[in-house]
Amino acid sequence: MMQYRDFGNTGEKLSLLGLGAMRLPQDSCGRTDHRESVRLIRRAIDCGINYIDTAYTYQGGESETVLGEALKDGYREKVMIADKMPAWLADDSSDIEKMFELQFRRLETGCIDMYLIHNITGPIWNRAQKFGLLPFLEKKKKEGRIRYLGFSFHDDIQLFRQVLDCRDWDFCQIQLNYMDTEKQAGLSGLIYAGEKGVPVIIMEPLKGGRLADAVPATIQKIWDRSPEKRSPAEWGLRWVGNLPQVNVILSGMSSIEQLEENIGIIERCTPGNLSAEDRRIIKAAAEEYDRLIQYPCTDCRYCMPCPQNVNIPRCIALYNEWFLYEKNPSTMLEYSTWMDKDQHASGCIKCGLCEEKCPQHIHIREALEKTAVLFGD
Repeated sequence: MMQYRDFGNTGEKLSLLGLGAMRLPQDSCGRTDHRESVRLIRRAIDCGINYIDTAYTYQGGESETVLGEALKDGYREKVMIADKMPAWLADDSSDIEKMFELQFRRLETGCIDMYLIHNITGPIWNRAQKFGLLPFLEKKKKEGRIRYLGFSFHDDIQLFRQVLDCRDWDFCQIQLNYMDTEKQAGLSGLIYAGEKGVPVIIMEPLKGGRLADAVPATIQKIWDRSPEKRSPAEWGLRWVGNLPQVNVILSGMSSIEQLEENIGIIERCTPGNLSAEDRRIIKAAAEEYDRLIQYPCTDCRYCMPCPQNVNIPRCIALYNEWFLYEKNPSTMLEYSTWMDKDQHASGCIKCGLCEEKCPQHIHIREALEKTAVLFGD
């Protein structure tokens, strides 16, 4: 039976499991399979999921289009649609308006329930402010085209607090899993939002599938310590569901099998569902993942700023993740899609200033060169 949680003071009750429409089924040519995607989305709704998350950029815009198809025949009234504005694609405020209107045409709807400023980082937040994105969206909310206004976040805790404090948000969306407790907004961001009464949507509870696919043997041995046999996906989802401040957990499911597995898991993801021994096992797995990391970057950022604007900690983190999570394609996608091109490892000119400041004495120039080659810069 699907579990539902109150969504702050809105009066809404949302399914704890939300469908992330970023990884919809594809055909043999790598294109979005509309028929299978519609079948997956409708099956999710029939099983009680009432929160579906898409974005302007997902699957080249096909995600929004497919979702619009799937929500015909009475399905639209059963769900909350979440969609996002990619401010980084705008050259001026007119681009904001054009992208906004295109989203409604793709979705074939008159109102988007949950609207987010997408992927907030320092540069994207500055661009959003430059183009007046927040006043624009507040106006659309007053017009009834948006019901609730929020943001998705991918930067540090200081910026998260700044953004969260700038207005009375209806909700926010952060990345969180048992490996990312101190990265980006992290656990402290979740708690801060909870204290302010802002509902929180969780994305990447399994790090884009990295914590569930191709699990290293040493990690599997740790899971096997438990007398209760759970899949790696269940361990990850139950860790997130154990947190009382979490309102919705997004999962980018791409098959009916994944959907049904996650629905079965989420039924047991009540706050406090993990025992003290469960938490010790998860902590041991996280520590083992950390041990397997090739370059021990702690994201202290002493190496920053790079004079060439290379995002050194992020490049090294993604290089580590490529091998740590058995070459999961989500890592490649994150590097090529979500990082600004001018922050890529290929911008390194080997000046060595970063290595002089690194307290971990990491061979950063070597790591960046390997990263550039690995990700095809």
